[in-house]
Amino acid sequence: MGTRLSDSEQYAHLWGTPELALIFEERARLQTWLDILTALAVAQARLGIIPAEAATQIAHHARAQGLDLDFVGSETRRTSHSMLGLINGLQKVLPDEAREYVYYGATVQDITDTWFALVMRDVGAVMWRDLRTIEDTLLVMAVEHRDTLMPGRTHGQPGSPITFGFKVASWADEVRRHLQRLSEGRSRWLVGQLGGAVGTLGFFASQGVDLRAEFCLELGLADPTISWLSSRDRIAEFSAVQAMVCGTMARIGNEVYELQRPEIGELREPTTTDTVGSITMPHKRNPEGSEHLDTLARLVRAHTQVLTEGTVVGHERDGRGWKAEWVALPEACLLTGVALRLALRLLSGLVVNVETMRTNLNRYGDQLASEQILAGLTQKLGKHAAQRLMHEILAPGTRDVHGVLDALVTKGVASEKDREAWTTWEVGDAGRMVDEVVARARLARSLEPEAWT
Repeated sequence: MGTRLSDSEQYAHLWGTPELALIFEERARLQTWLDILTALAVAQARLGIIPAEAATQIAHHARAQGLDLDFVGSETRRTSHSMLGLINGLQKVLPDEAREYVYYGATVQDITDTWFALVMRDVGAVMWRDLRTIEDTLLVMAVEHRDTLMPGRTHGQPGSPITFGFKVASWADEVRRHLQRLSEGRSRWLVGQLGGAVGTLGFFASQGVDLRAEFCLELGLADPTISWLSSRDRIAEFSAVQAMVCGTMARIGNEVYELQRPEIGELREPTTTDTVGSITMPHKRNPEGSEHLDTLARLVRAHTQVLTEGTVVGHERDGRGWKAEWVALPEACLLTGVALRLALRLLSGLVVNVETMRTNLNRYGDQLASEQILAGLTQKLGKHAAQRLMHEILAPGTRDVHGVLDALVTKGVASEKDREAWTTWEVGDAGRMVDEVVARARLARSLEPEAWT
């Protein structure tokens, strides 16, 4: 039974996905560690370091379901060693002639760091898949709403008009950069670890580097060239990408959170008839999904900070940062996974209230055309003189000017012809930028693999 809220039957869906849970669940983790031990034995047998029959026996018996996990746990506690319980559990089911060749010349960090490389491979593949799906959803939405007018907002206040497609294209462009980061980082992250006591592979003498190459090959990982026992930048970088990915999902979530406020009403996240917004205020439709994206992003950033702290370690091995990774990286991975699934569900069912966007744009009269009016007025008066005049007309506390052009016409600095030219809800090059983002993303998608290979 889980002791943390995030592990409970009722709430686990908020903090991870079943797909990623299969990577981190205890039996799955132990099996991966056993697979790594098997790969080591196979590589050692290939180089004549251990008998071939011993490697065969280890491969045959290295199955988590065949081990006494209670014994493994009690031995781990008894010996106060992170790996000895698993070693003793595997030795217990092996024939005598193979027992001495389990974990031959390896260290805990060789196993767990290699496990992290495999974790990054599997989690990165999920991130790649979901980000590409999210990107595709956003690209379709950006095209659909390329010319859908809405108020742009700065500092939380209505500004000049934009299009909803322009907003969505900025989200898509950010997602594309995350895909680039995943593509570029793969070769740095997916490397095995076999360093021995201090990283020199001294146990294996002159065969160490060759053994490491065979070991990594057996697992489908790259050879790191040099041991990275104290170089924790790979883990920190991977998690930093996760933090940025979740930050993007939270940025999108926050936009939906704000724009679905009833007094704005431009967006609405999907819901079902079974969803209960509030027990005490039944009229409410709370933004549960968009709100939770921000929560997830905060937690991932916190775990990323722990992993970044782990880059400052001592000498050739230091358990302080390394063992903190055992908690922080799995949590960051699980949280990122659920953030991506939640964002996809949010975007796939997002309700866009086009008419409300236009109504909100019109409710301020021609105030939201102030940038366009300023540009036109600049041609008559000069930039700074025009800005001073606009500030005088719109200064807070003077009066509510719903028709800026009325005031300018009254002052004799604008004509009715200017009114027509300056209040056409000009959105600059928004449409062109949407087109370029979509075209560039579509080209990139056509050239890259669907899977993170």
